[in-house]
Amino acid sequence: MSCPRCGAQVRPPDLMHSEWRCDDCGDVPPFRVAQHISLEIVDSVLRQPAPTVDHMPLWCPWPLPPGWMVTGVGWAGDDRFGARATALACSGPDPLGGGPADVVLIAEQPGVGLGTRFGGIPGIDPGHLVAECLEDPNGHAGPHAKIKAGGHRIPFWSVKSPADRSAYVSEAKGMWLYAVAWPASAGYLLAEQLELHDLSEGVPPELVFGAPSPYLHGRA
Repeated sequence: MSCPRCGAQVRPPDLMHSEWRCDDCGDVPPFRVAQHISLEIVDSVLRQPAPTVDHMPLWCPWPLPPGWMVTGVGWAGDDRFGARATALACSGPDPLGGGPADVVLIAEQPGVGLGTRFGGIPGIDPGHLVAECLEDPNGHAGPHAKIKAGGHRIPFWSVKSPADRSAYVSEAKGMWLYAVAWPASAGYLLAEQLELHDLSEGVPPELVFGAPSPYLHGRA
C-alpha cells in the first residue's frame, strides 16, 4: 500500500496513531492496486464500503474505444472509513501516434490527492487549476473537452502537467474526476465521442481485460 499523494510506503495504525500515515504527507487513506484484473477483482473493489456516500464511482470508458482494454484497478481507503477514491486504468493504441497508450481515470473525494499525484500537478485538490483555466484574459474561457459521464455531458479542463502525459480535470457525482493519459497525445481520446460508465451501476459482462498498466502499478 502506498500514499495516495506521493507514492511512498505508508505505516498502519498503531497504539500511537489511529490513522494510516505517510512520513511526508501525514494521515492519508492508503492506496492499493490489485495485482491482476478480472471481473471478480472489479467486483471486489466495488464492494468496498463508502460510508459518506451511497457508493464510490468507478469510471470506465464504455463502450471501450477500438483496441482498448481495462488493465488495472485500485482504491484509496481503509476498513474504518471506507473507500475515498477509485482508479481504473485502460490501455490501447494512441489515437494519434498509433503506439501504446494508457489512461487512468480517478474519482475521489476532496482531500485525497490521488488524482494530482498521477497527473503530476501541484496540490491535493485541483480547484485552483480549474480556476486558472476559467480566467481567460481574452474572455474565451471554456472547457477543453466535453464528454458524457453517467448519462450527463460534463466539461473537462486540461491542466498543466509533465510533458510525458496530459491531465484533465472535471467533477461528476459531487467528486473530482481526473483523466490522465500517457503519452500526452493519448489525451485526444477525450476529443472523440468518449462516454464514461460508472461500474458501480453495473459491470458490462463484455469488458475486455489486458496486461497490467505500468502506470497504475508504480511507473507514474
